[in-house]
Amino acid sequence: MKREQLIKRIKQTAFLEGEFVLRSGRKSTYYLDKYLFETCPDILKALAEQFASYVTNDVTLIAGAELGGVALAAAIALETGRNFCIIRNTKKGYGTGKLVEGLLGPRDTVLLVEDIATTGGQVIEAAKVITDTGAKLSKIVACIDRQEGAKENITAAGYDFESIMTKKDLGITN
Repeated sequence: MKREQLIKRIKQTAFLEGEFVLRSGRKSTYYLDKYLFETCPDILKALAEQFASYVTNDVTLIAGAELGGVALAAAIALETGRNFCIIRNTKKGYGTGKLVEGLLGPRDTVLLVEDIATTGGQVIEAAKVITDTGAKLSKIVACIDRQEGAKENITAAGYDFESIMTKKDLGITN
């Protein structure tokens, strides 16, 4: 699927209008429902192909933060043959009680993928978990940048950031 088709398909599938509260606490008159597009195989495959272009030769691992980044990381892993790991929001209180599911070590170079970046808070937390292990973070790449401060906050935290598309690409003007 070409990038233009992907953008159109995501907007048709996941763009909702109304009154919404975002993870950041901000209110919005629109919502991009990541689960509506991440659960469509054709969109997920096309996204994996787009994200794969960010997997440079030095990248040894793909990481996705729970829950929205997990399907993306898995799809990219299938597309590229690289392993992936899941970064939890909080340690679970049972089993192994880990923040990272999968293998992540100090020799890894990680591409961290995000679904929708608004302020970047969650992905910055995930990036810190990765770098605290001693691993190198290659870059953070979001599917969609809502253009509400994520890029600025992520780069201010010391990480490289790119997105596959922005709200402007989706034709969203509010």
